Amino acid sequence: MLAVVNAVLVMRDHLIPDGVLLSDGGKIVGVGARRDVDVPAGCEVVDARGKFVGPGLIDMHTHAAGGKYFFEDPAYCARTVLEHGVTGVLPALYFNMTKPEYLGAMEKIREAACPNILGLYMEGPYLNPKFGCDRENNPWRGPIRREDYMEIVEAARDMARAWAVAPEREGIAEFCEDVAAAIPGIAFTVAHSEASPEQIERLIPLGLKIGTHHTNATGDLPKYPECRGVCVDEVVNFRDDIFAELIVDRMGIHVAPYMLRLVKKIKGERRIVLISDACVFDGPVPPGYDGADDINFDFEGEIAGSKLTLDVACRNMMVHTGCSIVDAFRYASRNPAEALGLRAKGELRIGFDADCAIVDNWMNVEGVILKGEIVS
Repeated sequence: MLAVVNAVLVMRDHLIPDGVLLSDGGKIVGVGARRDVDVPAGCEVVDARGKFVGPGLIDMHTHAAGGKYFFEDPAYCARTVLEHGVTGVLPALYFNMTKPEYLGAMEKIREAACPNILGLYMEGPYLNPKFGCDRENNPWRGPIRREDYMEIVEAARDMARAWAVAPEREGIAEFCEDVAAAIPGIAFTVAHSEASPEQIERLIPLGLKIGTHHTNATGDLPKYPECRGVCVDEVVNFRDDIFAELIVDRMGIHVAPYMLRLVKKIKGERRIVLISDACVFDGPVPPGYDGADDINFDFEGEIAGSKLTLDVACRNMMVHTGCSIVDAFRYASRNPAEALGLRAKGELRIGFDADCAIVDNWMNVEGVILKGEIVS
């Protein structure tokens, strides 16, 4: 048994000072104020030294970590994010992969069997070819055909938890039906898209519930000159049943601070999900982006994901919006767990997985617990 003592426990909507958390067999078996929780004799004790102890972070959309892609070295990447408090991660596979590359990447990640890899985020293959970095290398521009995609779907059956689609593509509903039949409970996301409200909403009964990197690669439909149209961002903002992913970099380039505050006001505390969307691109920093050292650029000068880790994204969210550390943990742990249907993660609660991040008041990670074990 493990006991974390002298902690400020970050609960769903409040803090517990002088808190204690007990874990046994990888599960939380006790949590609360010191006066209410007995620490059994002989258990291993971790002194949190007055730091915050919250649920382990869940990065549900990231391609890379520490300068490598997950499909290149999943064990290295998984360990790298773990050091940043990420006890659950979904490696993302992008639309620029061929079928053999998809299959090979899935097998490599599966074989690595890393304890904090919870599945896959399939960012493709069927997105809108107009949007996204490296879009010239998109082998999936042609018609959507079952004979092209079913092998990928079958290979992802035991791994995929989220699948990104562009709802405007012809044949996408049939694709989603096949994926949903093969992978019950899969969460679909609207991504790299200029879909109309009607095109997006027809996929909600099939499981569409997430807006991928909200306000990025989300199109525009200026139906009338000088009049703002309605497109992906507006649907994500309007629908209470859709989560909004946010990439929160230091300078507010992916999402401007004012926009972050607006989205926070509209979506509330339960429908925001922080992601890193970390990638590996070596393009030079183009003019106008001086100081943007946590963003990647491709060789055409376009933004290509981030260099963020999720703990830093939480810190940036606190700076840009004034949100509390309770909110930051919700956005980066409870909400992604809910979006993905991970019923035993994202909260310090008896019976939940004993995954924890020990942080200071600026989300600097000082310790990590995975399945009740201290990560050294």
